[in-house]
Amino acid sequence: MSYLDSFLNLLDSLPNTLLYFLLGLSAFVENVFPPIPGDTITAFGAFLVGTQRLTFFGVYLSTTLGSLFGFMFLFWIGTLLGRRYFIERDYRFFKAKDIIRAEEWFRKYGYFLILLNRFFPGVRSVISIAGGISQLKVFRVTLLALISTCVWNLIWIILGYSIGTNWDIVKEKMTRIMFGYNLAILILIGLAILIFVVIRIKKKRNREKNP
Repeated sequence: MSYLDSFLNLLDSLPNTLLYFLLGLSAFVENVFPPIPGDTITAFGAFLVGTQRLTFFGVYLSTTLGSLFGFMFLFWIGTLLGRRYFIERDYRFFKAKDIIRAEEWFRKYGYFLILLNRFFPGVRSVISIAGGISQLKVFRVTLLALISTCVWNLIWIILGYSIGTNWDIVKEKMTRIMFGYNLAILILIGLAILIFVVIRIKKKRNREKNP
């Protein structure tokens, strides 16, 4: 039995409600942690539609809401923390030069950039951060981000549906995709645990040095 067959058997054992939740969560995480290939998971959800495991509406709604919430989450982070915070820290996936470039794009194209954000997979998270830093209007950003997400997810779900109806042709490729995705998730969880442990150890040592 292949890795993907095992993975599908696992999915078959889960209730549909949980599957929709996991798809939405994956779409959310993809926005907050850019290395995670959330669009691939959106397509995979549509593949489950093609195999009649899930409904089109359920997959479309869960992934669209997950993507929108992820975008708006980073938008609020940008609003709350401000420009100086990100420029000074220059995070790996939110580089200062990328944020500055996104600010320049906003000056040129304004809200139109929000409308197209889903079509820039490599920088969409930076766009949401920069949008918050630029103090754009929340309602307008939410509406345009929703439109962008609806169109983009529809494309991916149609693609995923075609995969579901041509399973034998793409089985090997999907196996590699899902293995890579799950590996990325495990690495991310491992790093989060490691960071948590290191922080706890440092706090404990600081308390011992300064009783």
